[in-house]
Amino acid sequence: MKKETNKTTTTRENKSIKKPELTLLQAIEGIVEKSDNSKLSAQFMKQCKAEIDLVATSYGITPLQAILFAVTIEQGPWHVEYRELADHLGVNKIKALGFGPEIETLVSRRIMRYCDAKDKGTFKVPECVINALRHNKVYEQPHIHNLDFDSLFGILEMWFDDLSEDAITAPELAEDIERLYRDNTQVEFARKMLELKLSGMDLLLMSMFCHLYVNNEDDRVLAHQLEDAFPNRRAYARAKSELRNGSHSLMNKALIEHVCEDGCANTSMYHLSDKVKRDILVELKVSTPEIKLSDLTYPDKITPKTLYYPEQMRHQINELNEFLDDKQFVQIQKRLQDHGLRNGFACLFYGSPGTGKTETVYQLARVTGRGIMAVDVPQIKSKWVGESEKNIKALFDRYREAVKKAKVAPILLFNEADAIFGVRKNGAENAVDKMENTIQNIILQEMEDLQGIMIATTNLAGNLDGAFERRFLYKVRFDKPDAKVRRCIWQEMIPDLSDQDAQALADGFDLSGGQIENIVRKDTINHILHGDSDDRLALLKGYCTDETIGTSQSRRRLGF
Repeated sequence: MKKETNKTTTTRENKSIKKPELTLLQAIEGIVEKSDNSKLSAQFMKQCKAEIDLVATSYGITPLQAILFAVTIEQGPWHVEYRELADHLGVNKIKALGFGPEIETLVSRRIMRYCDAKDKGTFKVPECVINALRHNKVYEQPHIHNLDFDSLFGILEMWFDDLSEDAITAPELAEDIERLYRDNTQVEFARKMLELKLSGMDLLLMSMFCHLYVNNEDDRVLAHQLEDAFPNRRAYARAKSELRNGSHSLMNKALIEHVCEDGCANTSMYHLSDKVKRDILVELKVSTPEIKLSDLTYPDKITPKTLYYPEQMRHQINELNEFLDDKQFVQIQKRLQDHGLRNGFACLFYGSPGTGKTETVYQLARVTGRGIMAVDVPQIKSKWVGESEKNIKALFDRYREAVKKAKVAPILLFNEADAIFGVRKNGAENAVDKMENTIQNIILQEMEDLQGIMIATTNLAGNLDGAFERRFLYKVRFDKPDAKVRRCIWQEMIPDLSDQDAQALADGFDLSGGQIENIVRKDTINHILHGDSDDRLALLKGYCTDETIGTSQSRRRLGF
């Protein structure tokens, strides 16, 4: 009876003895010892299950990845080749090469790293992961919080140095940079970069441009400086081609652009746009004031006016009115697009001054419910070399945005277009001529890609370059009104004028609508200052004579 009692007590004591808990280092050591020449056999996998499961579970990886991770630690520290994995595990080198995807996953998890990110033939376990293991801890990517602008760019500088030394791959750095920005949205630059919603590799490239500008004061970047930002030579070659021809996605978003030299774009050199320096690198307080390139007038702000045209011109204007009706315009655009034709609409109004070209544009806009973006040509043509080209690009970028946002596409109006659409200069050598040609080339390309409506007016159609003429779908000539139209204009502007007096003025003076408006303004001012005239017709005839003095063809044109 006593023996049985002792036996029961002993059994209970044995059950209370717990097996020592396995540490990560012990598990890795066990994997290394048992995997030696194991050929990854089923017997090995069963014998080493506890150690493999602990490492796999701790790092969130597969059993095979846990084995490769442990063996790499043993074979390190500086670099390990697939040959060394094969030798340790007792498998042939071909089988070891098949571990490539597993190694790549471990690198993506940041618990292993390629020694050469472009070669990927050698790898290692980083020191930070080893240091964590010394304390039986799993390494986790640090979250860097509470940085200011300078500290954030200090981190970027260190990371881009790692990239240039092949200590990290471009895709890895792209992920790290995005996390850095998300952890530091108190820095306005970081918040603005996230708002761009760029793809991972575009975010990396954009960050590299900002790093070079802020840390290296480099605002003239050559393509070879960007090579590290791409995962392979093929991706770099494709991006290099896109940068050269201006089709890269960062250029389409007006974030980077070609450097301008002597009025021409240097297609092998790039820099951040002024928009980025001003609106994204906010903390630098770069002074690049926004230039007013155009005024946007909404249709309800346009004063209604009745305009009179000769018969043929009235027919053309009515046709334009129907064409620009939004329902018709959308249908026509779709039909043109279906036939593979350009669906933008460009129209030229040309003819004598004061014949109603500009006012016709405004009235067309009012009737068809369209806004008008009137281009400020003097602001476009900057005295600074390179600025004019930027301005014209910015203008069309702004117009594209307006077209996207508006329910009804607005009209882009170039008034007095001969000032910017003039004949291009062959063999241009000086900076100004080169700049003029570059501006015109940009406009010509924009007209090819136009999605909205552009109308240009000019008094000097003969000064326009032939390439511009070909791109205008409609060309409407504005002649001085005939006597019948002049009579209508007189009576429209002075409603109390008798039919007889209106006819006398129309027959006696070959005036444009603008000249008649000038006379009516003078008559209004005279009435305010002196009251009613005893002989109003004589007074008006006197104003008409004054208006026509010196208007012969021989007189030199003054003003604009």
